[in-house]
Amino acid sequence: MRFAIVESGGKQYRAVEGSTIDVDRLPHEVGKSFDFERVMFMGDGDTFLVGTPTVNGIKVSATVAEHVKGPKVVSFKYRPKKRIRVKGGHRHQYTRLMIDFIGKPGEERKVEKPVAQKPAKVETVEAAETPKAEKPAKAKKEAAPKSTAKTAEKKSPAPKKSTKK
Repeated sequence: MRFAIVESGGKQYRAVEGSTIDVDRLPHEVGKSFDFERVMFMGDGDTFLVGTPTVNGIKVSATVAEHVKGPKVVSFKYRPKKRIRVKGGHRHQYTRLMIDFIGKPGEERKVEKPVAQKPAKVETVEAAETPKAEKPAKAKKEAAPKSTAKTAEKKSPAPKKSTKK
């Protein structure tokens, strides 16, 4: 699997043959093919070409697949006690590129499609139904009756004996 680090719009992207990348909006029409001008690095298995700053003689060609918008970014300015609330938003414009070829100009080779790792298939074996061993039922816990309200008896004060003569 060949890959390259290319520069577009002042940013660097990792381009893999047969996959897509989203770069800042480019002035190319959908379906048009073009070559990247600045290739910084190229890797193919165990061989690597590192540029100082660019690699000469390596071509990375891409086709414009579509123009898309990025996720919405909301900016909200708020100043307490001043009645200032300003809400704004933005969606960045991107160009989705299909990487067609990475290599030397005129080189003929078949483009390998990136292999997505699929989860291993798990074979299910139907077992003959066997009755499950019955577990003894748990004994229910007997709760002691709770006294919800205390019966508080009001004691009347004892009659006072007067000691007056």
